[in-house]
Amino acid sequence: MPQREGSPFTGLATVALKEAADHMTSARIHLVMLLVLLTAVGAVYAAIGQITATVSEDQFLFLRLFTTAQEPLPSFVAFLGFLLPLVAIALGFDAINGEYNRRTMSRILSQPIYRDALLTGKFLGCLIVIAICLLVLWLLVIGLGILLVGLPPSAEEILRGLAFLLASFVYAGVWLAVAMVFSTIFRSPATSALATLTVWLLFTIFWPMLSPLIAGAIAPVDPFDPMTAVDRVEVERAIARISPNTLFGEMTLAILNPETRSLGLVFANQLSQAVIGAPLPASQSLMLIWPQLACMIAALLVLFTAAYVSFQRQEIRA
Repeated sequence: MPQREGSPFTGLATVALKEAADHMTSARIHLVMLLVLLTAVGAVYAAIGQITATVSEDQFLFLRLFTTAQEPLPSFVAFLGFLLPLVAIALGFDAINGEYNRRTMSRILSQPIYRDALLTGKFLGCLIVIAICLLVLWLLVIGLGILLVGLPPSAEEILRGLAFLLASFVYAGVWLAVAMVFSTIFRSPATSALATLTVWLLFTIFWPMLSPLIAGAIAPVDPFDPMTAVDRVEVERAIARISPNTLFGEMTLAILNPETRSLGLVFANQLSQAVIGAPLPASQSLMLIWPQLACMIAALLVLFTAAYVSFQRQEIRA
């Protein structure tokens, strides 16, 4: 078998920038982002009305823009957790099989470019689009807050906002990797989109209902042993954390609510010297979310590796 000449990532930047440019001019992404933009503006505007009426003296006023909800609209974070996977799926469900359907895959690989650069470039191009969209949304929220509330955010609020931006980016990256895995497995874009949406619905809607049932089967509660109830809760939380939505929810809770001191069970001896209601420094909140962030990064890498292996094993004909 002849060895490859040159770097396997030759042309990576070209593919990534071309993919990002194609997506930024795509009507599909324009429609999805218009939906995200309208819902985000509606949620933030409703949150501002609620904030000015109730918590105008809050120390972390700007963080409340992300988490405050007003009926019938949920909070900005809830909207983002629901819609970000749809943006990622719209970007990645036909990243590879779309080239097969357009009969352009053999032409691309006939150029001095390897599959490594093609797959990685497409993934990075989609991540660039996600990063731009998230940055615009974040700046929009900050701008609306300054304009309508009349107060600039503090340095700690900016730091927590950037941490929230990073968590959202990694969360979207996980769903993008899921979409690209199915894009390499299935040759039909419709099938890959349906498979990705099925996984998204499973973890978004059904997983919170399934995790207590699975935990009950694994760790049944003994009414004569109180510790079994604790074990049951721990098992249930571990199973729930298989879902990226749960990990994202825990990260946003710790970042945007500085009073959050734990993302698991809290016992009385852990609160013996704690000041109830006192906010944690940003550095402590970042340490609190590090396990969740590391798990999502690991999931992203594992999923991308699965897509990479699947793509490398495919036979490509002219």
